[in-house]
Amino acid sequence: MRSYYQMSGEEVLQEVNGSLEPLTNEQVREHQEQYGPNELVEGKKKTILQIFLEQYKDFLVIILIIAAVASGFMGDVESAAVILIVITMNAILGTVQTIKAEQSLASLKKLSGPEAKVLRDGAVVQIPSAEVTVGDIVMLEAGDYIPADGRLLECASMKVDESALTGESLGVEKTTTIIKEENVPLGDRVNMVYSGSFVTYGRGSFLVTEIGMETEVGKIAGLLKNTSEKRTPLQVNLDQFGQKLSILILVFCGILFGISILRGDNIGDAFLFAVALAVAAIPEALSSIVTIVLSFGTQKMAKEHAIIRKLQAVEGLGSVSVICSDKTGTLTQNKMTVEDYYVDEKSIPAGAVDLTDSSQSRLMISSILCNDATNADGIEIGDPTETALLNLASGLGMDPEEVRKKYPRESENPFDSDRKLMATKHMLNGIPTMIVKGAVDVLLDRTDLIQLGDEVYEITREDCARIEAQNRKYSEEGLRVLAFAYKVVSDEMELTLQDEDHLIFLGLVAMMDPPREESAAAVAECKRAGIRPIMITGDHKVTAAAIAKRIGILKEESEACEGSQIDRMSDEELKDFVEGISVYARVSPEHKIRIVRAWQEKGNIVSMTGDGVNDAPALKQADVGVAMGITGSEVSKDAAAMILTDDNFATIVKAVENGRNLYRNIKFAIQFLLSGNFGAILAVLVASIFALPVPFAPVHLLFINLLTDSLPAIALGLEPHSKAVMEEKPRPLNESILTKDFLLRIAVEGVSVCATTMTAFLIGYRDGNALLASTMAFATLCSARLFHGFNCKSNKPVVFTKKVADNKYLIGAFALGILLVTAVVMIPGLHTIFKVQTLSFTQLFTVYGLAALNIPVIQLLKAIWVKAGK
Repeated sequence: MRSYYQMSGEEVLQEVNGSLEPLTNEQVREHQEQYGPNELVEGKKKTILQIFLEQYKDFLVIILIIAAVASGFMGDVESAAVILIVITMNAILGTVQTIKAEQSLASLKKLSGPEAKVLRDGAVVQIPSAEVTVGDIVMLEAGDYIPADGRLLECASMKVDESALTGESLGVEKTTTIIKEENVPLGDRVNMVYSGSFVTYGRGSFLVTEIGMETEVGKIAGLLKNTSEKRTPLQVNLDQFGQKLSILILVFCGILFGISILRGDNIGDAFLFAVALAVAAIPEALSSIVTIVLSFGTQKMAKEHAIIRKLQAVEGLGSVSVICSDKTGTLTQNKMTVEDYYVDEKSIPAGAVDLTDSSQSRLMISSILCNDATNADGIEIGDPTETALLNLASGLGMDPEEVRKKYPRESENPFDSDRKLMATKHMLNGIPTMIVKGAVDVLLDRTDLIQLGDEVYEITREDCARIEAQNRKYSEEGLRVLAFAYKVVSDEMELTLQDEDHLIFLGLVAMMDPPREESAAAVAECKRAGIRPIMITGDHKVTAAAIAKRIGILKEESEACEGSQIDRMSDEELKDFVEGISVYARVSPEHKIRIVRAWQEKGNIVSMTGDGVNDAPALKQADVGVAMGITGSEVSKDAAAMILTDDNFATIVKAVENGRNLYRNIKFAIQFLLSGNFGAILAVLVASIFALPVPFAPVHLLFINLLTDSLPAIALGLEPHSKAVMEEKPRPLNESILTKDFLLRIAVEGVSVCATTMTAFLIGYRDGNALLASTMAFATLCSARLFHGFNCKSNKPVVFTKKVADNKYLIGAFALGILLVTAVVMIPGLHTIFKVQTLSFTQLFTVYGLAALNIPVIQLLKAIWVKAGK
């Protein structure tokens, strides 16, 4: 079956309505019952309670709940209460971050105009857009939003802004002409109009062929509903990490429980201690610490023009290996700018135009006069190409308004998309002159003469060949070209279309939406960091490739393709294809999702940027979706995890740097927590094996875990950022936090903490005083972990460097921790609660000395690791 754009208007009317007449009121009612309202259907949203309960699905949290219940049954109500409070606080934090109602479809609804003018029973009536139905004939004029999809029946110089759907920055010139080709991209269906776009110029009418969820916007809404948000690498990593860690700790606790039973300890006490040890070993504050660290990261990024909607996206950006970016407004300035003049048979860069040269000055004056745009007080109104002509004149010191006052318009032939020309009449230096502007090929066909300097000559084939060659060169560079000509006319006459012949060629003006100044540097930074930048745009291939070459995304023309090529591929073929392509042009929303998914299936973490409605499904599909804050539609912002307030690709690169630093800092925090916890477990295991008294009471372990551990861990998460992370390659998608190297560091550092702790325990136990031994072991373990925070600042030695004291949060956490530990062992009123006894000053300084010994030992080991290339 032929598509509507392949049929004539009469054929489409006959196909849809069964006649060539507008709908009657009776037919309207029948169609509305058959097709339903012209609205988008919203999916069911999760309740706040559902979101809250989902926070408890984490494996680590489930283990903690079991431990809390066990503690409660065994009579240790305090431990049970503390555990439940911690995990509930974490669930509340997670819920607050997640409760951002999905408003994508609500925003999509706003794209349909609130009202539409339709032809019914022979009269034009204004109705709410929700009442528009299939078969209606809708009347359009400049400024109208298009309420549904349809085939144009009438078109008078009509231009439509379809940027929200196609990403193309310029208005599309519409026509009623039949398109014979099949599978034409949406942006090239010039005889069709689509819901969500609006008329910028001219007028026309169209027959509604699709409404509601069947429109192109509706299909995007359907894609949004069916596209699940991707979990970030950190979320996946922490889940895997939690499961492995929990199993490891439960095995350890099971071994200790078995040893206690074999030694003849009370089963209840042995089980209670095993549970307490499990609670101490599992870093239950880790999720909260990660949330707090990421929250600080979002504040830093907000100052750098990146607003984070979904907290985990901060770290997710740091893991990306592919960034798929929209072109218009992200990599480019989204502002048409004149690049070159071609006059007197030579090409002149726009900045080098000389207004004292008569030919160049005449071309500029012509571009101001044959122009409908205005730019008053910085407010630009009109077609972007015409605005660009005025901006160049203003930039070179010529006031467009003064020129227009000096040479007022006396008559005009408005632009028409069929003849592709515009003409205006002015009195130039006392001579009635018609200025004509239009497409190069059309204007050359009407030209007899050419202006070179101050002389006019008959135009030759060689002249035409040179002009056409220059036009080709500009086009290959992605430039949009306008030709200018003029002609002396009669003083009395009004312009007619017949006057637009026998013209004098004046010159060409070439323009484009140029790359942002920062784009090339940002692309180079991406490549240095091992990230592949990809351009995906609704614009034409030539324009996209030209911009991509300028900024370094594209090297060879073979690396650019059009969406129509993707249509012919299976998902498996596309997976192999994407590796060799850096620029995708004339793409649809479905293409974008498929491209993102293909990269993901190859094991990449993908970020997608965009601003239009057409980008929203791909933004949601991507691991990290990035929307534009200035030009972005509400739909794209709602679907994205991050919003750029400056619409700048370079800001994404800064966000990647921030993300990598945050992940590095979170790993430092995890290293700190696990090495300390491993030291504690090891100390208990050593004591059990050598039949020594248990070195810690359950309350000691809870104190360490919830007070002296959490603050340094948070502080390590706030380590100062380093640019060195951008010299590393993105980490593999399947790389776990618990790598062999990471586990080795934790084990060695844990052994060091255990050694100093057990030394303190044995010093206190010389006289058989188990309480003194336990107090010294507890105080040493606490202090050792506080000192150990400085070891975890880097995988390289930091002693005797400025880095050792560059984190004020860590210094504060250390000071507060030492104060708390000292208070517990030295204030008699706290002894009963914490099951300790008062230490002498000698014993206290022994504790501090042993704890501090961890710094030189571990720093020496780090120096050996670095030398060995670990």
